[in-house]
Amino acid sequence: MEIIPAIDIIDGKCVRLTQGDYAQKKVYNEHPLEVAKQFEDAGLQRLHLVDLDGAKAGQVKNWKVLETIAGKTGLSIDFGGGIKREEDVRIVFNSGAALATVGSIAVKNEGELVRWFTTFGADKFLLGADVKEERIAIGGWLETTEIWVYDFIDKYIAHGMQQIFCTDVSKDGKLEGPAIELYKNIIHKFPSLHFIASGGVSSMDDLYALRDAGCTGAIVGKAIYEGRIVLDELRSL
Repeated sequence: MEIIPAIDIIDGKCVRLTQGDYAQKKVYNEHPLEVAKQFEDAGLQRLHLVDLDGAKAGQVKNWKVLETIAGKTGLSIDFGGGIKREEDVRIVFNSGAALATVGSIAVKNEGELVRWFTTFGADKFLLGADVKEERIAIGGWLETTEIWVYDFIDKYIAHGMQQIFCTDVSKDGKLEGPAIELYKNIIHKFPSLHFIASGGVSSMDDLYALRDAGCTGAIVGKAIYEGRIVLDELRSL
């Protein structure tokens, strides 16, 4: 199982939110490049970079941070937050991202996203599914739709999507453990999917449980920043 550390950016700084709440913001480092280099030095190869300013504004904002990390590390970066137009997709790829992370557009404008798949290749995108009680949540998790997560995943696999990460919004940033049963159900239904767990990881035991559940990858953020997981321990996975 691949460990994918997360860096969330507000005002160019490395932060974490609790349950997507901008009012519950904690700054961990003023210099995201320093954090990214620590991940690389620990032997990690991927990075999940989230532009929270962009997510709020509806257009990519912190592409300079992406450009800096991509230019000064060898990390394979997926970048998301505010990707709403084809112009945003181009900015993200031109700034050095390996993958563009998309979420709400997959719910609100399927046709546009499928056009991007045709233009850039579906394999260049990472689809995020935010879930509340097995239904897709959007709009900073404030709005729960009637879309069943399994239907959502099935549809986008048919469109050529290969990598999906799923966040149980009730778990994210709370260090209370991931949604193991939900993930087992998804993996059972879609055994060939490159499935990445996200949210709630609080310890190495959580990561072992995700690995044993069949997850291909796991996004880890707060547990690293809070010292609950030591980077060197991740080598055991």
